[in-house]
Amino acid sequence: MRCEEATFHSRSRSVLSPSSAQLMSAIDFKKCCIIFNTVVCEWRSPEQLKDLLDLELREGGEAHPQILQRCRDAIRYSVKTGHPRFFNQLYAGMDPYSLVGRFITEAINPSLYTYEVAPVFLLTEEAVLQKMIEIIGWQEGGDGIFSPGGSVSNMYAVNVARYHHCPDVKVLGLSALPRLVMFTSQECHYSVAKAAAFLGIGTNNVYVIPSDKRGKMIPAEFEKQGALPFMVNATAGTTVLGAFDPLEEIADICERHNLWMHVDACWGGGALMSKKHRYLLQGIHRANSVAWNPHKMLMAGLQCCAFMVRDKTNLLQRCHSAQASYLFQQDKFYDVSYDTGDKSIQCSRKPDAFKFWLMWKAIGTKGLEERVDRALAMARYLAEEIKKRDGFRLVMEPEYTNVCFWYIPPSLRDMADGPEFWRNVAPVVKERMMKKGSMMVGYQPHGDKANFFRQIIISPQVSREDMDFLLDQIHSLGMDL
Repeated sequence: MRCEEATFHSRSRSVLSPSSAQLMSAIDFKKCCIIFNTVVCEWRSPEQLKDLLDLELREGGEAHPQILQRCRDAIRYSVKTGHPRFFNQLYAGMDPYSLVGRFITEAINPSLYTYEVAPVFLLTEEAVLQKMIEIIGWQEGGDGIFSPGGSVSNMYAVNVARYHHCPDVKVLGLSALPRLVMFTSQECHYSVAKAAAFLGIGTNNVYVIPSDKRGKMIPAEFEKQGALPFMVNATAGTTVLGAFDPLEEIADICERHNLWMHVDACWGGGALMSKKHRYLLQGIHRANSVAWNPHKMLMAGLQCCAFMVRDKTNLLQRCHSAQASYLFQQDKFYDVSYDTGDKSIQCSRKPDAFKFWLMWKAIGTKGLEERVDRALAMARYLAEEIKKRDGFRLVMEPEYTNVCFWYIPPSLRDMADGPEFWRNVAPVVKERMMKKGSMMVGYQPHGDKANFFRQIIISPQVSREDMDFLLDQIHSLGMDL
C-alpha cells in the first residue's frame, strides 16, 4: 500500500462515527487497497455483472453480512478512478481532504438554498467563489453559484446571456424574441448545443466557427458567418486536444460588438492556479462569464463545478429567481442576502464547494499550483518519450495535459499514411487493456484523423514509471496486430 493511501485511510477513519467506523473496518480497507493498487478494473460484461451483484430488490431485507458483501462487490467491480493508471477521463486521483469533506457533507445532508439550513456551507461556497473570481482577475468582483456539472454551467451561461440580451424572455417567453444566434468553435463541448436545444434557441442557431490545426477557434471567421450573435462561447482547454482559444482576440470582437463572452474553462481553468501556465488563459478576465470545474485538474472530487459572472447587479438572481415565499421570506431575523438559493435553477442543491474549500485550506494555493505544474511536467515527459519510441507518433505537441498519440504495430509501420491508417488498432488495444485491468486510456477519431489515444494526466501520484508503463503496455497489448 502506498504511503499516501495509508495516510488517507488513517485520516478518513478519524472523522467517522463509531458505527460508521465499524462498518468501514468490516469492509476491510486493506483488502480494498490491494485491489486498488493491482488493477484499475475487473472487467465483467453487463450480463455477468448483473448475476454477480444480485440486483433484484425484494420484499424483505438482507442480513448485515450480506450487506457488507454488497459493499465489497460494489468496490471490487467498480473502476478505480483514483488508481494512478486511470487516465480515461478529465478527472482522476484521490485527494484525502476532499474525501473527508464529502464524508462530512453526506453525513450532514444539507441543501444550499437558505442560510438557516446550511450556514457553514453557504459561507464556504461564498468564500471559494470570491477567491476563484479573484484568480480569474475580475478586480471589481463578481457573482457565482456551484452547479451540478460543467454542462449545467454552460447552460447557465446561455440562459444568463440571453436574459441580459432580452430581459423580457423570462416573462414573455420565446414568442416575444427575435431569432437568436450564438457562436462557438467546432472543438467546443457538446453541452453548448444541448443548452441551445434545451433553452429553445435551437441547434441550427449555434454557428460553429472553424478551428485551426491545433484546435483553437479562429476569430477572423466570425465576420464570415453573416449573423450577429447574442453570445460567443470560447473554450479554455478543449476535451480532446486540450486547446485554448485565443481569448484576447475573441474579447476584442465581443467588446466591439457588445456581445456576451463566455469562457468554458471547465477543464483548462486549473491552469489559472499556476504562475507558469496561467498564460494559457490570457484574457479570461475580459469574459462576462466563466465555467470552471475544480473536480478536474484540481482533484476536488466529483462533482465540483463553479459558474461565475462578471456582474455586481444581481444578474443571476434577476434571471433565475422565483421568490418562493416559503423559503425566501424577506422578514427573517438575519441578513437574507445570504439566502442565495434563488440564484440557482435548482431548489435542493448539494454543498459541492465545501470539499474544495477543505482541500484548499489543507494544501494551500501553493499546493494547488504544484499539482498543476507537476501534471503539465509529466505530460511533457510523456510527449518526449513518445518521440523516442518506434511505433508511437504524436498527433500534435500537447499544450495542456492531453497527450494525443497513435500506436502503430510493427506489421503496419510500412503502410502509407491515410484517413483509415491504424483505425482499428486503438479499439482492440483498449479492449485488451480493459479485460486485463492494467490501466485505462481513452481513444477517439477526430476530424479526418483515425482513432488515436488521448492520455490525460492529472493525479500527483502519477510518476515517470507510470508513463513508461503506459507505453510499454500499449506495445505489449498491440504488437501482434
